[in-house]
Amino acid sequence: MMEHVTERVGATGLLRRVLDGGRWTSWDVPPRAGPEPGSPYGRDLAAARERSGCDEAVRTGEGRLRGRRVAFVVSEFRFLAGSIGLATADRIVAAVERATAERLPLLAAPSSGGTRMQEGTAAFVQMARITAAVAAHRAAGLPYLVYLRHPTTGGVFASWGSLGHVTAAEPGALIGFLGPRVYEGLRGEPFPPGVQVAENLAAKGLLDAVVGVDDLAEVAARALDVLCGAPPPAAPPVPLVPAAVPETAAWESIERSRRPGRPGVRDLLRHGAADVTPLSGTGQGEADRGIVLALARFGAAPCVLVGQDRVGRRAGNPLGPAGLRVARRGMRLAAGLGLPLVTVVDTPGAALSAEAEEGGLAGEIARCLADLITLPAPTLCLLLGEGAGGAALALLPADRVLVARHGWLAPLPPEGASLIVHRTPARADELAAAQGVRSADLLRDGFADVLVDERPDAADEPEAFCRRAAAAVGRELAGLAPGTAASRQARYRAGP
Repeated sequence: MMEHVTERVGATGLLRRVLDGGRWTSWDVPPRAGPEPGSPYGRDLAAARERSGCDEAVRTGEGRLRGRRVAFVVSEFRFLAGSIGLATADRIVAAVERATAERLPLLAAPSSGGTRMQEGTAAFVQMARITAAVAAHRAAGLPYLVYLRHPTTGGVFASWGSLGHVTAAEPGALIGFLGPRVYEGLRGEPFPPGVQVAENLAAKGLLDAVVGVDDLAEVAARALDVLCGAPPPAAPPVPLVPAAVPETAAWESIERSRRPGRPGVRDLLRHGAADVTPLSGTGQGEADRGIVLALARFGAAPCVLVGQDRVGRRAGNPLGPAGLRVARRGMRLAAGLGLPLVTVVDTPGAALSAEAEEGGLAGEIARCLADLITLPAPTLCLLLGEGAGGAALALLPADRVLVARHGWLAPLPPEGASLIVHRTPARADELAAAQGVRSADLLRDGFADVLVDERPDAADEPEAFCRRAAAAVGRELAGLAPGTAASRQARYRAGP
């Protein structure tokens, strides 16, 4: 699949096309003393310097990306296939540590065959050293963006190439752990085609996007606008709940929540959010079209958003265990960067299948609950529509809970609950009324805090409703402080 790579851009060319004005300040210092100039490896290094115009396989430094100061580590593949030796590792670690000390976001753009074979094990173990530096950068709450270029394989992909908060790749890039030439030499047959290709890895949930080099600046800047954005200070409270919540029969709300034209989480992002950067999958080889994960901004408030997707569900993709693992990736991202987490509940229930059971659905619901209740970041839940079963509960516990007028929450879809209680689905409306599932009930019982009105039905005013809901999210996020497990648990205590 290598023939589909649109172009191969060297380190200097990439920096000129991505950084403001094509300018940067180098952090590079001369590499440590190497082998004897006349030795075979010495001749290889001299030839690599001549061919690439670089003194090592990476360039490091800082520049401006849409006005924002950023640090970078960019591979030069023409220098011994971008391989990592001791001097290369010195340069990368020094740059990452300086970015951490100066609290700069870091853009890494590897293009490498992996460890430099001429230096053997001493070079091989440098991957652990580089990984430690990147881990410390992330632990400091600083964004780390990765742009995988053609080709990125071996230890580079298995270390600093796979640790991005957001990871993109250039179109058609060969990306994989085992280089295809090594595979064929060891196995006597070519590697299966189409596997180690950026587009395939994106479809499998290993990459967030496939982006051409000329679009990289815009994509990276949009992500950094959220990842580096501090939540706004607390705003004066705005009364969003009418004096009397309109009385609507439970079954009417349930039917309205199921209307095909009702807006979902993608509509909320399209009409009500800014600086939206979709993220894909778990980053560990799983994706689920029933869940949306994105960076976004509501008003002035940046956030990580995890939402259940009506469109994906209608396309035959009920929320399964992989979707909940995507949600947990969002929770980790919010916690690591200190960003608010917004969850959007809109589900008729989780996937009911043998695959879901064998994939650990129940355990993933439990882990979502545990992660969300203990998350050291502000959390806000928007109950947008249907809220049935454990799939809804998994994204519910939050510091603030908003509910649409026709949103509802129940342990099962009412038809299923009626089957359990009355042995027939025909009494679903009666049971829903008795269970206290409506927005009015949730607000009365303290399970929700704020009503987002529908006038009279979100399906009849999708754009206006999404803007209203997004404005409510933005106002509630302003100045929202992270709660504790105890405070999040307290709202569910029954009785006085």
